[in-house]
Amino acid sequence: GEGRFERIGWDEALDEIAARLEGIVREHGGEAVWPYWGTGTLGYLQGLEGNSGRRFFNVLGASAHYANICSAAGNAGMAEAVGSPGGMDPEDLAHAGLVLLWGTNPLTSGHHVWKFVQEARKAGAHLVAIDPVRTRTAQQADEHLAPLPGTDAALALGLLNVIVGLGAQDEGYLARHTLGWEEFRGRIAEFPPERAAEITGVPVERIVALGERIARTRPTAIRATQGLQRHSGGGSALRVIAGIPAVTGDWARRGGGVAFSTSGHVRLNKAALWRDDLRRGPVRTLSMTRLGEGLLDVQDPPVKALFVIAANPAGSTPHQNKVRRGLARDDLFTVVMEQFPTDTVDYADIVLPATAQHEHADLHEGYGHLYLTWNEPAVAPPGECLPTTETFRRLARRMGLDEPALYDSDESLAEQLLASDHPWMAGITLDRLRKEGFVRMSLPDPFLPYAEGFPTPSGRFEFRSEGAGLAGYVPPVEVADEERARRFPLALISAASHEFLNTQFANNPELRRRSGGLTVRLHGDDAKARGLSDGQRVRVGNDRGAFEAVLKITDQVRPGVAATTKGHWAKLAGGANANAVVDERDTDLGGGPVFHDTRVEITGLP
Repeated sequence: GEGRFERIGWDEALDEIAARLEGIVREHGGEAVWPYWGTGTLGYLQGLEGNSGRRFFNVLGASAHYANICSAAGNAGMAEAVGSPGGMDPEDLAHAGLVLLWGTNPLTSGHHVWKFVQEARKAGAHLVAIDPVRTRTAQQADEHLAPLPGTDAALALGLLNVIVGLGAQDEGYLARHTLGWEEFRGRIAEFPPERAAEITGVPVERIVALGERIARTRPTAIRATQGLQRHSGGGSALRVIAGIPAVTGDWARRGGGVAFSTSGHVRLNKAALWRDDLRRGPVRTLSMTRLGEGLLDVQDPPVKALFVIAANPAGSTPHQNKVRRGLARDDLFTVVMEQFPTDTVDYADIVLPATAQHEHADLHEGYGHLYLTWNEPAVAPPGECLPTTETFRRLARRMGLDEPALYDSDESLAEQLLASDHPWMAGITLDRLRKEGFVRMSLPDPFLPYAEGFPTPSGRFEFRSEGAGLAGYVPPVEVADEERARRFPLALISAASHEFLNTQFANNPELRRRSGGLTVRLHGDDAKARGLSDGQRVRVGNDRGAFEAVLKITDQVRPGVAATTKGHWAKLAGGANANAVVDERDTDLGGGPVFHDTRVEITGLP
């Protein structure tokens, strides 16, 4: 953890890694090796989407890695409702009469969609932001509702109560294309606006007014992204929100529906890229957001080697102190592939210099658009940096592995990935991508994926699913815990920074200056109750840990909520960041993290 290193050459590094991996596999089995991919790059060749090096780890028999840190709960919730994580085409927001930006801040973390929001507004659409914090986006909206973190499903049910009370449901669409409507209608009846207001903290008249607006505005489009589903009921929240356009029939209209992710519509040949058939048998799966547990508690076998690829878990994963204890184990062999000396690098045994996006070839999809893109290297790699693909080819050769698939070139890997027989991939070749740069998938125009049915077991939108029962409100575990609220009265939101991309760029001095450092925003009433003043240095903590920040008193945050930003490097921010207070719990669906289901108390520092 001290970050002290001596320079060695590639040959020595590969020899050491090969010897250590061979010894660990021989003594403990392949599952003692954990390849840990993160979102430092989402490329199919060099990063997370393709699990770069996955073929190599399959040959070793390594543990599988569950990359659940971003959108697992929402993906699972959408899949239970509509049969896929994929929602409406975000470009069709331009055709909406009403746009709800729900738990999303595109002016900071999703700029590409703002163009289509603006087009809708020019045509007369009303824009509503739903967020516990009055973000940059909320400040630009016509209307802002600020629910307590994790209560979004209750708000959605309250809105639906108003819609159904006005008789604005589309009975024809419901009869033809949904399953479990009468049961779900009973669930809606349990959430009159008054109850929704009590749970969410949103005034009842605001709930009624927005419900009435949705009832009379066709189509209504909802943009909901990752922040919304990072709490204990995150999967259920997306299920219920996806039910709004099912009730109004807007899934059948251009400009209607929910835009959560588009990745469910991408039909590349991932199996050909991953080659899981190279495993000799089944292997266990380890969750990236439970890294502390995986390193300290998992046995049979224990994790003895950690290979960190495009990730900075010491700065990005929950329960930071527990993660650090795991990374500090003397008997853990840790290899980190990086460009910069991150918090995680400080715990590595060997650091391998990796290329950045403009220095290597890669193929990308998007989870906020419907295009595939080819990333041609713009410059040669600096120094001794290697693409991740090349690093694993060299390591496989050093270990004497004779599987031919381990040595495929980047171009060959891309071609295998693109070799899909799905009609949405028709006509998209590597040659075309290299010539054009980006290509929209071969989708119908307009693309209304659920106008005439859903890829669920029933072929219908499922208010009730076999896997998850009837959709409804699942309260946030910590935010709704009255006993915990007495000890830690403030619900913490740790949203995206305007200057950083997760922990990327957080070591850049100018961007750190612009960010103002690690701050926490608090409503004036909450600050006054604690005797705190603006600009004061404070401790934000609970029974898991704490971080220090500068207090900003503002009405941008509703009472009872503290707002900070993620991504700050702990070693550049006083030794900890917001993840020091977040628990290693899972969401209701998908096993996602609960970054926004956290209670803290704030106290002044001398």
